[in-house]
Amino acid sequence: MADYFWFSVFVFANVLLLTVLGINVSRVRIRERIAHGDGGNVVLKKAIRAHGNGVEHVMVYALAILALQLVQAPAAWLATLVCVFTLARVLHAWGMLAVNFPARRIGAGLTFLLEIVAVFAVLVFGVLA
Repeated sequence: MADYFWFSVFVFANVLLLTVLGINVSRVRIRERIAHGDGGNVVLKKAIRAHGNGVEHVMVYALAILALQLVQAPAAWLATLVCVFTLARVLHAWGMLAVNFPARRIGAGLTFLLEIVAVFAVLVFGVLA
């Protein structure tokens, strides 16, 4: 049976994060009584973008992690890619919601860097192996 440990960790942590961010959007919508769109509300705009940005990056990165898991990339690589990416997404979300621009910048930078590293790791461990 194949070992999908790191992919499972990735799914657990990042789906949990996206769920929390989605709940936050609903919480702000209820509190501000805004059923559709953002109503021009800055707090709701930030909540929507934090959640949406997470969805944009997590789904794409999940494919890279799954591909690496399928080609049996080294566990140390998977562990690093999964843990650092998850930390990057938490930093980015916190930076967006708490107006902590350095956290947002670091989270975004790490996200892009890890996406590039992961896709090249797929090339090295999968395509060129």
